[in-house]
This record gives sequence, C-alpha cells and structure tokens, in this order.
Amino acid sequence: MTDDTIIEGPLYEKRKKVYPQSVHGPFRRIKWAILCVTLGTYYLLPFIRWNRGPGLPNQAVLVDLPHRRFYFFFIELWPQEVYYFTGLLIIAAMVLFLMNAVAGRIWCGYMCPQTLWTDLFYAVERWVEGDRRERMLGDKRYWTFGHIRKVATKHFLWIMIAWWTGGAWVLYFADAPTLVKELATFQAPFIAYLWIGILTATTYAFAGHAREQMCIYMCPWPRIQAALTDEWALNVTYRRDRGEPRMSVKKAQVARTHGDIAGDCIDCHQCINVCPTGVDIRHGIQLGCIQCGLCIDACDNVMREIGRPAGLIGYDTDINMQRRSEGKAPIYRIIRARTLIYTAAIAIAGGIMLYALATRATMDVNVLHERNPLFVQLAGGGVRNDYTLRILNKGEQRSFALEVSGLPGATIRVAGIEVGADGKPVVEVGQDQTREVRLSVQVGPTQLPQTSRDIDIGITDTAGGGRASARDHFVPGDR
Repeated sequence: MTDDTIIEGPLYEKRKKVYPQSVHGPFRRIKWAILCVTLGTYYLLPFIRWNRGPGLPNQAVLVDLPHRRFYFFFIELWPQEVYYFTGLLIIAAMVLFLMNAVAGRIWCGYMCPQTLWTDLFYAVERWVEGDRRERMLGDKRYWTFGHIRKVATKHFLWIMIAWWTGGAWVLYFADAPTLVKELATFQAPFIAYLWIGILTATTYAFAGHAREQMCIYMCPWPRIQAALTDEWALNVTYRRDRGEPRMSVKKAQVARTHGDIAGDCIDCHQCINVCPTGVDIRHGIQLGCIQCGLCIDACDNVMREIGRPAGLIGYDTDINMQRRSEGKAPIYRIIRARTLIYTAAIAIAGGIMLYALATRATMDVNVLHERNPLFVQLAGGGVRNDYTLRILNKGEQRSFALEVSGLPGATIRVAGIEVGADGKPVVEVGQDQTREVRLSVQVGPTQLPQTSRDIDIGITDTAGGGRASARDHFVPGDR
C-alpha cells in the first residue's frame, strides 16, 4: 500500500519581514484617534489629582500596596473587596465576546496594546526611514553611513517610547510626581528601576521586533475567537463575487466593452502592502488578519482612482457572501441571540457591581477565636474566651462601641481600653484604617451554658449609629 500524501512547501518557513505602507482613509483615522486617546490616557493618568481629604493620597488612580488599597477616583477598594476585580474581569470577557460577535477581531485591530504600540513604532520607523519602498531599499543597501544613522535614530526613539511605557506603569504604584523626582535623582527604590527595565525590554522587543509574530503565534485570542464567531459576524472581507476575475484596468475596460465579465480587482497588491501582518485578504479570513480595516482604506483609494465603486473590500458577513453568490440582497443582523446574551451578562454583572458599590458598608469587623487555649477556667468557676478583633473603618475617624449578644450574663473587656458607663468598651479607629484589639468574654459559673453557643460580636458607631457584626462561638469549658 502506497502513501499518496503530498505536502507542498516547507513545514516551517522563515519569517518574511513585513514593510507596511502608509495609507489614508477613515479606518486609519479611527486607529490614530484610538491610539492617541488610549496611550495618552495611559501615560498621563497617574498625574491626575483627586482630593480625598486629609491624610489620604490625592492621586486619582493608585495601587497603594503598602497600605493595601486601590484608588480609582471616588472609589476605594480594600483587600476584602477583591470580588470587584472578579466582576471587572467577567465584564471585560463578555465585552470581548460581544465585540467578536458583532465585528470579529475588532479588539485586535483597534484596541489591543500590542497593536497600539506596534502602530506607534511603525509610525516612528516611517518618519525616520521613509515609507515602504524607502525602507525596503534601505535594507538592501545594508550598512551605509546614512542607513546606520537612520537605524540608530529609529532604535533610540523606540527605546525612549518603551522606557516611558515602563516608567508610566510604575507611576500607578506610588505618588507619580514624587516618584518621577526620585527616579531622576536615582533615589527611587530598586524595584522601580527593575520593573521599568523589564517593561522597557518587553515593549521594545514585542512592538519593535516581534510585531505580527505576537498576533500569529503567541496570542491565544485568534484561536479562541474562531470558536466564538458565527456566520453573522462582520469581518473584513474581500467580495469575491465583485472582484473576480482579476485583470488590469485596460483589460477590464476591453472585456466590459465586449460584454464579458471583468472583476474590479486589478491585482495592485495595495491591500497586502498596507497590512501590518502581511496578509492577503483575498484569500479569506486568516489567523494573521487582525481586522484593522487598513486594506479597506487602501482598496477604496484605488477604486476611486480607476473610477470604480468603493467597497470591494469591506466589513461583511459569511451569510452575505453566500447571498451575493446566489444573487440575493445582503442582510445584517446585529441583534441576535448571541449578542443579546452577552449584553445581558454585561448588564447583570455591571448592575450587581453598581449595587454592591452603592450599598457597601463603611465599617466592618472580623473575629478570630483564640485556639490556644480555647477557653480559660477561672478560679471562681467562671470561664473566659478570648478573641482577636480587627475593626475596619472606611470613613472618617470614628469611635466604635463593642458588645456581645446571644450570651446572657457575659461581661466583656478589651486590653488597654476603658469600659464606659454602659459596660461597653469604646475603640477609636483612625480615618481609613484598621485596628486590631484583643477581646475577652467572661461568664460566671451560674450562667455558663451547657454546650458551646453561637454569639454575635458587634461594633456600633457612637456618632452615626451604624452597626456591623460577626458571628463566632463561646466554649463553656469542661462540663
């Protein structure tokens, strides 16, 4: 039995360097606008101030690791509220799925950080070395003085962009103006310089060298989105029914004069030349296509020059490709079960988070029963249980009165705290702080319960009247 399997071409092909050509058009302008807004926000956001009152940081967005806080304008999150980040991740995933259901890899083409920084690096490369033709000729000339000067300038600017990218990231973890001064005077912590170095190197490598290889080989999203998309999703599409058969402008004119079929595609390769990943969109949807729409701009420009209608390449669906081949009019269905489910999931997750934020308490108490020993047998026959209380105050400085319910006859003491006239210790907790105290609950011999009993340990704001509590148990000793 013979094996007739034929494999054409190499199993592994060496990377072919991509030289994207500049292009003008609406999609290119949209990409520039998104790049400016997103990168501008990333670089400048640490310097925006937000007044939170005395004693609190005034940086609008800050990850305060020493004090275990995350600040986002008027929102302050504590370690106990990490579930908000879980909600944000769920919403982000659903938004990504919704984008894919509506318009394919729109995230990859317009908002992915790899796309944005690579776009910026390409802009610098074109500014220094020239457009596609000049860059290709420069690489063929090898190491002439002029080429070396341009390459050195390009890489210097790339490193500066990458350096500021890493520098901006660390500014989210400390007061930005202060850290900038410390970095400039070499007084910043070593960890800041380390992370700037790491992020500088990765940004320079990914955006300056790896480029489209990140999208094709390293990013998992192209593989995932292929399983999530359907025939109604809009994707950058070459309308084959209109473009084929391909021929030159003159041959197409002659063919149409004689009543023959002539496609609008003139095989100019402009759609390939402007593609940042080197994809030929005429071969259909491919792993390397990030759906950026630049080939649409390039093709529309060519169509205008040869007097043909725009739209040979455009956002379209698989359903419409089939309908056109059958001579039917295209139809679009953005609102369908898939998009409604994703939208509902986003709305539900967002609604839960907004409700949780609107009703979140500004005080809380956590209780930990001492384990060694579980109880202390007193000389008079009574029993004492000890607890460690951590009181959280998420507002202004306040006083909290402690009380225990569910255990008749119990008396309470807090180490280092005087007991008030009502028998309740009052604990002072500073603004936006926690305080840990040791609570002792004692019961005389005549009122000891027969078995372990659940108790409620609560704190009450002496000024505002708010209350928080935690449940634990009281061990009556050996009965």
